Amino acid sequence: MKKLIEQLMKFGVVGVIASLIDFGVLYVLTEYLGINYLVSSTISFLASVIFNYILSVKWVFVTAKTNKTKELLLFTILSAVGLVINNLLMWVFVEKAGVYYMLAKVIATVVVMLYNFISRKILIEDKGAKSFKEML
Repeated sequence: MKKLIEQLMKFGVVGVIASLIDFGVLYVLTEYLGINYLVSSTISFLASVIFNYILSVKWVFVTAKTNKTKELLLFTILSAVGLVINNLLMWVFVEKAGVYYMLAKVIATVVVMLYNFISRKILIEDKGAKSFKEML
């Protein structure tokens, strides 16, 4: 249990920094460069994912020591699903519910954060990576 709490804390630190990157890039691209919020959200999400990947595999999750290509592929697939969830929620809240795009981003971020932790814990952490290797 102690290890899980420590891991959640590390995941939280990485998540806060990644979220600052995500929100900052989104705001600058949308407000200052006039880019559509969904395009800005995609770009900002990708920037935060790159940061998140590097810190997740080096600091948060104990990953398999072999086949980093498959690990990166799985991380990319999981992140792509997260991007779809993010953009879908952004669109629903902004276009259908009339919510300000930055508030919609907060909601989407919470949902994607939960998805990220659970999916990476199951599939990327060492025991999950072994199961994933067996599937390939």
